[in-house]
Amino acid sequence: MCCALAALGLLAVQPGVAAELELETPSASLSGLPLSFTVQIGGIADGESVLVETNLDGHPVDRRSLVGGEHELVLDDVRLSAGSHSLLLTANGDQADASVRVIPAWISVLPPLVAIGLALITKEVLLSLFLGIFSGALFIYNWQPLTALARTIDHYIAPAVANPDQAAILVFTTLLGGMVGLITRSGGLTGIVDRIKPFATNPRRGQFATWALGVVIFFDDYANVLIVGSTMRPVTDRLKISREKLAYIVDSTAAPVASVFPISSWIGFEVGLIAAAFVAVDLPFNAYTTFVASIPYRFYPIFALVLGFTIAVSGRDFGPMLKAERRARRTGKLLADDAVPLANFNTEILEPCLEAPKRAFNALVPILAVIVITIAGMYTTGSAGLERADFQDSGAWLREVFGNSDSIAALCWASLGGMILAFGLALVQRIFTVRQGIGAMVEGFKSVFMALIVLILAWSIGAVCTELHTADYLVALARGVISPQWFPVLIFLLSAAVSFATGTAWGTLGILMPLVVPIAHGLSINSGLALGSEGYATVLVGTISSVLAGSVWGDHCSPISDTTILSSTAAGSDHIAHVRTQLPYALSMGFLGMLIGDIPTAFGMSPWISLILGTVVIVGGVLWLGQKVSDSSPEAREGAES
Repeated sequence: MCCALAALGLLAVQPGVAAELELETPSASLSGLPLSFTVQIGGIADGESVLVETNLDGHPVDRRSLVGGEHELVLDDVRLSAGSHSLLLTANGDQADASVRVIPAWISVLPPLVAIGLALITKEVLLSLFLGIFSGALFIYNWQPLTALARTIDHYIAPAVANPDQAAILVFTTLLGGMVGLITRSGGLTGIVDRIKPFATNPRRGQFATWALGVVIFFDDYANVLIVGSTMRPVTDRLKISREKLAYIVDSTAAPVASVFPISSWIGFEVGLIAAAFVAVDLPFNAYTTFVASIPYRFYPIFALVLGFTIAVSGRDFGPMLKAERRARRTGKLLADDAVPLANFNTEILEPCLEAPKRAFNALVPILAVIVITIAGMYTTGSAGLERADFQDSGAWLREVFGNSDSIAALCWASLGGMILAFGLALVQRIFTVRQGIGAMVEGFKSVFMALIVLILAWSIGAVCTELHTADYLVALARGVISPQWFPVLIFLLSAAVSFATGTAWGTLGILMPLVVPIAHGLSINSGLALGSEGYATVLVGTISSVLAGSVWGDHCSPISDTTILSSTAAGSDHIAHVRTQLPYALSMGFLGMLIGDIPTAFGMSPWISLILGTVVIVGGVLWLGQKVSDSSPEAREGAES
């Protein structure tokens, strides 16, 4: 008995069993930003914790208790200078060490700038994107060119294809390309052109029809872009509307409509981010009602829609788009001589069979099937596990269903169903044989191959930006803002910068929303704005809307944006030509939204007044600054021919 008690006493004063530590540091950290690293703790029982001490360059910087498992530690108070630093972790007698390589923070913005700058200068999209990825790999892997080249392929490009959601987008785009090839070969698209001819008798009506169709397909921006572009391309070609203009109309309706419509594939993601931010700050507000309240403050998406409508019905353009339209109208060249379209649906194998009847329903039925299957798929995936009785009305039920839906899966089902239906309709009518149909389908696949490569490279450079913490650096630059009233416009600019640099609106939302809501709350309270007061609500709603609107603005301006790439694909446009012609329109609407919307509304002006004033300025500006494409002056003719 005495021996047992002595043994227990000895155990009580002995140190705990040594933990097993594994330490992983990033390939490169940024100077001036918090240090982060990953630690894996093993060798201890479930639920037990150990005291982990962190030493940096021989000095203690952090102590905390951690349970077993993997942890990502962020040392908010640690800011390192560029160079090499030593990191040592100690826990219950075990140690793990690693070196931390720190690079200057400004380097993190170079890869997207390299890609975007080279693309605009050289017009070589693939090479520019690849060099942007390679430059980022050089920075991350210590300026070793062979290692950087290898990592460009196996660490950035290959995982971009392996990502399930991104792979699904590639599948959806490919299948829809196959469907377009089939309905083109069967004469269905020619039939649509024949049906629209009585209405779309001139370029103005053709552009308006394209814009209206873009607004009607509100439920998803990817579906919007590919359906509208593919459907209207034969119509706009016949009316000698440039491919650049078609790509602009498609692009300027897709994301703006999907991002503000109360029922779409965007809403669940947006509302979910808002709700999570509210929980983090313990704010007693409803995420969905806040989302709805922010819609009148989304000045850029709304102004982009107004400008698209005004440009379409007025017959006026300005900047590079005016030159492109005059080229198409006067010379019949829908593309510039040196253009390289992302998709080519004009190959001989896709020409309608000579004996094929030009029936519009051979195209309309598959296209409508894509829309119906997408909506049905979103409803099915979104309603799984939800009880209808838990919601007070049908509107709340539908919002929750579409908010929780798996839109990417629904789009894949829809594109497959549309392609099968297009194939089956043509076979039943004996328009072409099975072999001819497979040839048309494969040609449709090949027509979007260039777009798939650009998408993969764009996602890859996004991964580089994530590893280099590009967004974190841009956010850090915005810290220390002045009054809360200036915060929304600053966040609009910051969101646009992050979206432009990374090429993703959704990624920008995910990065910034959790950060800016607590900052807006703190700024308002510190400035004497009471929680729930009108001034507080204006700043909070304005900040949330600025993240949502700014991300769309940057997405529209960025050559590496997936929706911008898909717009070029669906329209059959040269991608850089689309970016160059759209940029003046997008930039002007962004600055107009700040000057007339974000700034005055933050100081108390009604957003409805801003929307009315903005609409007046847009219409007046187009009528005053824009020129008619049909201008027959010698100067206009010379500009078109150049």
